[in-house]
Amino acid sequence: MRKACFHGCSFLRDPPQDDPFPSPTALFRSDFAVSAASSLHQPNPAFTNHESLPSLQESFTNFAGAFPQFLETERADLIRDRHYRHLSSAKHVCLDYSTGHGLFSYPQVMGGGTPGGTRTALFDVSYKPVNLGALLTGGGPESELDSTTRKRIMRFMNLSEDDYAMVFASNQSAAFRIVADSYPFRSNRSLLTAYDHENEAVDSMIEISRKRGAKTKSAEFSWPNLSIRSSRLKNTIVGKSSRKSRKKGLFVFPLQSRVSGSRYSYSWMGMARENGWHVLLDACALGPKDMETLGLSLFKPDFLICSFYKVFGDNPTGFACLFVKRSSVQILQCSSDHRVGIASLVPFQEERHEEEEKIEFRALNHADEVGLITINYRGRCLINWLVNALLCLRHPDHTEEYSHPLVKIYGPKVTFERGPAVAFNVFDWKGDRVDPRLVQKLADRFSITLSYGFLRHVWFSDGEYGPEFEEREVVEEEESGGGGGSGICVVTAAVGFLTNFEDVYRAWAFVSRFLDADFVENARWRYTALNQQMIEM
Repeated sequence: MRKACFHGCSFLRDPPQDDPFPSPTALFRSDFAVSAASSLHQPNPAFTNHESLPSLQESFTNFAGAFPQFLETERADLIRDRHYRHLSSAKHVCLDYSTGHGLFSYPQVMGGGTPGGTRTALFDVSYKPVNLGALLTGGGPESELDSTTRKRIMRFMNLSEDDYAMVFASNQSAAFRIVADSYPFRSNRSLLTAYDHENEAVDSMIEISRKRGAKTKSAEFSWPNLSIRSSRLKNTIVGKSSRKSRKKGLFVFPLQSRVSGSRYSYSWMGMARENGWHVLLDACALGPKDMETLGLSLFKPDFLICSFYKVFGDNPTGFACLFVKRSSVQILQCSSDHRVGIASLVPFQEERHEEEEKIEFRALNHADEVGLITINYRGRCLINWLVNALLCLRHPDHTEEYSHPLVKIYGPKVTFERGPAVAFNVFDWKGDRVDPRLVQKLADRFSITLSYGFLRHVWFSDGEYGPEFEEREVVEEEESGGGGGSGICVVTAAVGFLTNFEDVYRAWAFVSRFLDADFVENARWRYTALNQQMIEM
């Protein structure tokens, strides 16, 4: 029997082939893919000049025709217009917030959050000279700010204080280091990770774990769709011993890639636990309300990490949260390093004289108000439209039949199951890749914020990889896929629940400018004239 989760991913067991009676869910997903493919109105459209793109209004009309239910997500647009006007008034497209959640609305931090117009609900982060095991077993005094924030975040993450304890960390990397510094790697020797991209926080964890005696391994991802190589990961999880109670180590698992948008099954966590692993769920790439999905109520990880920004699209500073299942606290070891990043929240100096004024986490309230189903549907429509639109950009040639694409997508293409992020590269008319860092820098000139990442642990068949494949200095696992330091540098774009259609349209219009052979050279000349640092292609 096949089970499904609200996340749009199936469990490990494959569905029956040639099912004569497809389920309503299967039919809906099939219809969604057809709608996404037709969202540009024309059958098999190809755009060979950035000036030939349909207008924003025409594109939205076609988009809304393909996804009529998208109009039912207008609550997110109303919230954006009222509480995050900086996203629209400044005409700044933010497509780099693939991790973390906003805490406050823009008026709250700009003087409009209180009747007196004073800055409210902001704080600094300070370090605590204590290790994780001692903090969770011995407890200690907690400020009202810490307590209020912790309870609100626990509620937002759909976690019970009876099941989990929570500590603040100065940032995402610090949260991973805390776990690496406290986990008993001398008795549970293995650290198994599952990331298709370079991740600074995970690399930091790997480095500390290896110093503490861990044997590190990584899952591999198949080229070009970047799906997990299931048989290899299963063999690594199960191991050679048939004794399921044997202690294995720590399995670090994200439910989706924040770079490629690939999504993975919850049941990997269940398999790991059945075979003696502790599980750390990296929830940093999950969208708002994703913790309310069915799978996470079934597979409660031993550790969970997520991150929060102060304000979406304006101030990326904030903190990370580390959740430890209370039944797993006993396995933690006392650390000799008290500088690993456990933190406390401290109000700004000018607020300390005021009488614990009630804190309003309006951005979290807004996500609660919009809800899981609306957020996921909205993001699914926008990211699939962007993927489809990017794939329709083609360099001109004598005959359209032989024109080649401007953009190459890495990971899933147009599909119901993909996450709200896409990894891609831009290629010039000669077929040479444009440096992703240059693409990002040029996007900044157009007030579009993109990211770039490095795909790793990619398994290629002989001769499969292309000219974009490169070697790079990275932290290598002892057993890693794709050659460890080998991979592909890519541009990434991610949508959130406040992203609107105009944002993805403007990103598409920007990328289409690379169809002009003179565009990159002219832009590089401008940077030189302005004495700015020039990135070599």
